[in-house]
Amino acid sequence: MRPTRGTATVAGVFFLVTEIAAIGGLALYRPALRDAGYVLGAGADTRVALGALCEIVLAAAVVGTGVTLFPVLRRRNEAAALGYACARLLEAAVILVGLVSVLAVLTLRRDFASGADTDAGSLATAARALVAVHDWTFLLGPNIVLGANTLVLACLLYRAGLVPRSVAVLGLVGGPLICASAVAVLFGLYEQVSVAGSLAALPVFAWEVSLAVRLIARGFGSGSAATARAAAPLPA
Repeated sequence: MRPTRGTATVAGVFFLVTEIAAIGGLALYRPALRDAGYVLGAGADTRVALGALCEIVLAAAVVGTGVTLFPVLRRRNEAAALGYACARLLEAAVILVGLVSVLAVLTLRRDFASGADTDAGSLATAARALVAVHDWTFLLGPNIVLGANTLVLACLLYRAGLVPRSVAVLGLVGGPLICASAVAVLFGLYEQVSVAGSLAALPVFAWEVSLAVRLIARGFGSGSAATARAAAPLPA
């Protein structure tokens, strides 16, 4: 077994976890994000809390990919590898900001349900503002920052030959595409959760899933010289 085989497997698992947790969190959060009357209604507290848990797992897995891949990537380009790790950390931080805003909505709903002396109109306004914070973090983190770190990682893997070029090309296409889509959403050309937004996100989704499967099933490369160099210890 090559020295980087275990690293590749762990990184692949982290990438799969990010996809599962992101989809699960978005689906579970839906009542708090899309139902205008959530904070004043019966609520779906358990569902939203489970969505929050998914977001915590997502943030941890995002950081995990950067930390796990750094020792391998630094042997190709240390500055770019550090940039990728920092970008993943930034992405996780933005995700957690959005998580806090949704949990604040959950707190407002519980306060109203407990019969606290609160004005319904003010609660609804505050909830909408917090949901807007989440929506903007969803645009900045899992779109703009994700697109940038996808491009960096895909370039490193493509140049090093650590994964098949067909896999790396998905990242080279998907990264800039999701960034461009985020800019379009920023200027109001279409909604982020829309057909156009979903189509723009498909290449990045395919990139992360195909990369995860490749790393878990085959590791880095296939006995190539590039892989050997990546696995070699750095000079003292």
